[in-house]
Amino acid sequence: MTDALADLSAAGVSIWLDDISRDRLKTGNLKQLIDDNHVVGVTSNPTIFQKALSQGDAYDGQVKDLAVRGVSLEEAVRFITAYDIRWGCDVMRPVYDASGGQDGRVSLEVDPRLANDTEKTSAEASALWWLVDRPNLMIKIPATRAGLPAITEATSQGISVNVTLIFSLERYDAVMAAYIDGLEKAKANGVDLSTIHSVASFFVSRVDTEIDARLEKIGTPQAQALRGQAAVANARLAYQRFEAVFSTDRWKALAQDGANKQRPLWASTGVKDPNYSDTMYVTDLVAPETVNTMPEATLHAVADHGVIGGDTITGEYDSAAKVLADLAAAGIDYDDVVNLLEVEGVQKFEDAWKQLLDGVQAALDAGA
Repeated sequence: MTDALADLSAAGVSIWLDDISRDRLKTGNLKQLIDDNHVVGVTSNPTIFQKALSQGDAYDGQVKDLAVRGVSLEEAVRFITAYDIRWGCDVMRPVYDASGGQDGRVSLEVDPRLANDTEKTSAEASALWWLVDRPNLMIKIPATRAGLPAITEATSQGISVNVTLIFSLERYDAVMAAYIDGLEKAKANGVDLSTIHSVASFFVSRVDTEIDARLEKIGTPQAQALRGQAAVANARLAYQRFEAVFSTDRWKALAQDGANKQRPLWASTGVKDPNYSDTMYVTDLVAPETVNTMPEATLHAVADHGVIGGDTITGEYDSAAKVLADLAAAGIDYDDVVNLLEVEGVQKFEDAWKQLLDGVQAALDAGA
């Protein structure tokens, strides 16, 4: 039997799990995925925490203690989520040590309601970094316009950042620039650059979902033929930009001082359309120095029937550019799509955060 996940790792893709819960930690499931499925990192988001707290009784003891102490709602949420992330970091610590800090990472997101406030996002990033207090933590900061200077500020303090909610190539350029700006400031601040790691989370499946719906409305044969191609093409062109930026003289000067590249991370890799292969956002996005964070169902699908045939990105730049050109010719407004997806992405995480707050408040009331 072939081991597709081992093949993926060998091709230079770090496999991260897009999920965390206290049940997963208590049962040893995360450790098992590390041992058996080549998982070397974990990402979380408000939706994941909201789901985890709504299922089972794993959080009951901590919530009761917080209720008895009269802790505020906001503080309770921070204690609950930080507990899981800290535990996850400890489980991942051997991977972190073995990889020299590149992997073994666990990501915790700033409050998504702050996505359009630079100062509060920066303060929140610093507070979470202090609260979890693990070197293999990554703080997730959204790639909104207000998030960009917060990415620079966090990086300048030596905080490792997972930049989330990237949809457009133009914004991705700005994200890489914000990271490099932060590294230069960190160097000036006397921070050891080798301790700072970052990933740029480029969202995949949501691009196809939105563009496919627009192609359906257009309805021409040419439009229909383009369904399911936009997301992979977009991500491949992002990798082309990654290669360009991290080969400049400006970057090389930082690398000489120990700086680490900000790796592209393929996020939202669960396939939404049942007509497509359930592994396409993994097998079609294989290249060195990348991360793919997968829902557990996608992870198991790749392990079961994924076929990894080596690099599926770097030889496809011309064809990817043609896909975007063909989409424009068919009437798809790329800028409108990516702007909408960013607004919707922030709103979805805000909604999930509010649901999380409501769920914790109800639990606190019950435990008081």
